[in-house]
Amino acid sequence: MSGHSKWSTIKRKKGAADAKRSKVFSKLIKEIMIAARDSGPDPETNPKLRLCIANAKGVNMPKDNITRAISKASSDDAKLDELTFEGYGPGGVAIFVECLSNNNNRTVGSVRATFNKRGGSLGTNGSLSFLFDRKGVFSIPKGELDIDEFELEMIDVGAEDIEVEEGIITVTCVLEDFGSCQKKLEEMGIEAESAELQRIPTTTKEADLETAKSVMTMIEAFEDDDDVQNVFHNLELTDEIAEALA
Repeated sequence: MSGHSKWSTIKRKKGAADAKRSKVFSKLIKEIMIAARDSGPDPETNPKLRLCIANAKGVNMPKDNITRAISKASSDDAKLDELTFEGYGPGGVAIFVECLSNNNNRTVGSVRATFNKRGGSLGTNGSLSFLFDRKGVFSIPKGELDIDEFELEMIDVGAEDIEVEEGIITVTCVLEDFGSCQKKLEEMGIEAESAELQRIPTTTKEADLETAKSVMTMIEAFEDDDDVQNVFHNLELTDEIAEALA
């Protein structure tokens, strides 16, 4: 099981155990607003918006919340900037943070403070991007799917890795094939639990359990920040670390 799949599994378990739904909703609402603002409010002609809506449905966001987010696309609330930050966490683990913000100074200060307080350091943009490949990642409930047939269909449209763990199928593809994989799932009538572009590490960094816990504490601090949308890392998630963090 790959590192990013392990991390996704850990996050699913923790998400089921704690009450952070409002945070999840807030982040998805921002993504819906940006997608509708940039490419129009009609999901039929706006693939990015269609994807955001699918992700919102995947976490059981009420339809009214989705509709309100789309209607706010032309309001001042949608004046958000996309910001990225790169730095190192404890043990030299690479951390990549993606944000949506209506106050850049506030976001820069908050992200820098989290790096500093948690034993890390903020780097310059571009300094760590070579450590990550941007790829499409789909999480799909296995249900009654015929895995062999499913794999053949997805490989035909560019899927490069398909894993099954605890009833969830994780499909990974290169950035350029994200749209074709998404379209194939729609054609097969398969609704993904989530479908997103992630930054997958090209190499991983080993750490002992205590250092790994410190890295995860830093990541959780970032994820609690309202301006932060996604956090990616290159920590080597061994079975021991994954079990301890789950």
